[in-house]
Amino acid sequence: MPSLRAQPAGATATTMYREAAEAPHCVEDQLQRNAALLAALADRLRAHPPAAMVTIGRGSSDHAATYARYLVETRLGILASSLSPSIFSVFNSPLSLRDMLCLVISQSGRSPDLLAAASAARDSGAIVVALVNDQNSPLAKIASIVLPQGAGPEKSAAATKSFITSLSAIAQMVALWSGDEAMQAALPQLPSALAEAWQEDWSPCRDMLRTADHLYTIGRGLHLAIAQEAAHKLKETCLIHAEAFSSAEVLHGPNELAGEGFPVLLFRSEDAGDASVQEAARRLAAQGASLMIAGGGEKGTLPVPRAPHPTLAPILQIQAIYRMANALAFDRGHNPDRPRHVQKVTHTV
Repeated sequence: MPSLRAQPAGATATTMYREAAEAPHCVEDQLQRNAALLAALADRLRAHPPAAMVTIGRGSSDHAATYARYLVETRLGILASSLSPSIFSVFNSPLSLRDMLCLVISQSGRSPDLLAAASAARDSGAIVVALVNDQNSPLAKIASIVLPQGAGPEKSAAATKSFITSLSAIAQMVALWSGDEAMQAALPQLPSALAEAWQEDWSPCRDMLRTADHLYTIGRGLHLAIAQEAAHKLKETCLIHAEAFSSAEVLHGPNELAGEGFPVLLFRSEDAGDASVQEAARRLAAQGASLMIAGGGEKGTLPVPRAPHPTLAPILQIQAIYRMANALAFDRGHNPDRPRHVQKVTHTV
């Protein structure tokens, strides 16, 4: 087990810390509990393949949807896209989703815009799958199929374990749907890998970001979801202005800002997208940016356990981020359990 630098006073007593630390146990239970449900869903989707998949989510749930979209497109060859809830909740525009799979992701299942979009998707002919933590929520009543996140009660305004269980449920769904035996065999190893990731020491990242005002987070493919979630968490817990980019997109203009000393956190992958991340790292370093690289196993990188399957690597990275962000908040004089404006259930229309 790696040696961890001492956490700031009070950091290990937060709800955010406690709930994020529960993620390995939640994932272990979830994988067993959802196996039969997802096997039946996989049979249904193979027998009647959807024309496309649309996702609906806000905040961290939408970042989980990014992971789902890349996984479905790369593993199943089915077009996937994010659907803006405002199409239905604000603009009242008719949109045909006949013969499509609609994956709605929500911890609470209560935001009015998500409910309006899920209802419209169901009424227009989509198969609505609700990946939701509250199985008694209004969203669960709308859905054709309820897929429990299984995170248990989550009180922290900064979602952690519900995000991780969303990713693990999506991974299990795609592993069964695609018939990928290697991915299926790797899933039972995910809880222990998550427990190991929770113990990784990212204090060099804390040191670099202790006084930072701005930050880029960068990933590619599945890891773009982690870049998005990392930026989100650093905003809401540490009050850092963080922006997430694809390693390709950042070079189309945003890199102009990443000059001398500008902090950039890059997420290495264990798949074909890694070459793009490494190229972005090389070019940003040449501009003088201060790089922090998660994964890769090389000297000077932020440590992440080797994933039991490449598709699971992003889940381990975000678990390490959650511990680091919780501690960094205290380094910067903030308590992640006491945000100024963020609410656990956000009612948007």
